[in-house]
Amino acid sequence: MAFLSDIFGRLGRVARGQANAGVDTIEDATFEATVRQTVADMKTELNNVVRASAQAMSNYNSLDAEYQKYVRQSQEWKDRAGMALDAGNEDLAKKALAKKAECDIQVNSMKTAVDNASATSEKLKSQVGELKRKIEEGERTAGTLVARKNAAVAQRKVSEAMAGVGSADNAFAALNRYEQTVAKEEATAKAFDQLASVGKDDDLEKEFAQLGGHSVDAELAALKAERQGKVAPPYIPKELPSPGGGSLSSSTKAGEKTGA
Repeated sequence: MAFLSDIFGRLGRVARGQANAGVDTIEDATFEATVRQTVADMKTELNNVVRASAQAMSNYNSLDAEYQKYVRQSQEWKDRAGMALDAGNEDLAKKALAKKAECDIQVNSMKTAVDNASATSEKLKSQVGELKRKIEEGERTAGTLVARKNAAVAQRKVSEAMAGVGSADNAFAALNRYEQTVAKEEATAKAFDQLASVGKDDDLEKEFAQLGGHSVDAELAALKAERQGKVAPPYIPKELPSPGGGSLSSSTKAGEKTGA
């Protein structure tokens, strides 16, 4: 059972990895649309917040209107009580002050709620303004991200092409493969040509080697004579033709030179 659990666990990881890779591929292919949709979602959220804020502010406006009504009525009953006193009618003045007291009770009971609603309304307006600024910034950021993404994709494709990697039908990679194939064929042909020429010119090479050997021997003899302070006599044939048609030996010629 442990073995099967391990197998299924590994298969699950593989499946999740493939799913994540697939999602990454989809997001990469639809990057611009995804970014734009994110901004659209932010705007939708802003609309929801605005509606909620508007409802809260509407409640505050209604509550404040009610509160202001009782404030005005309290002031009106006070003014009437003063008019009654000016007319010398204290009973009427008391009745007016009693009405004022009722209004004051409403004013006092509503004051805390109105103050809280006012603070909430101001806070909501501030938050809505901040959210609007963030959405405007998000729109600018989205445009920048899309431009940067497109530039990065273009640069990657150029780099892949120059490096000879990327898609299987990359023209540069194919050309490199063709060049390698031709170079391999040329090297093979050269190898066969070298094998075919083996043994054909061995005798000729030997003859040139012998010539070189004779030249070295002659130079060695001349060097030895020079080192011993002797100069080899010029070559004189053994017999030379005489003016009378006879021949002179080298020894005779040498004697004549000695007598002279």
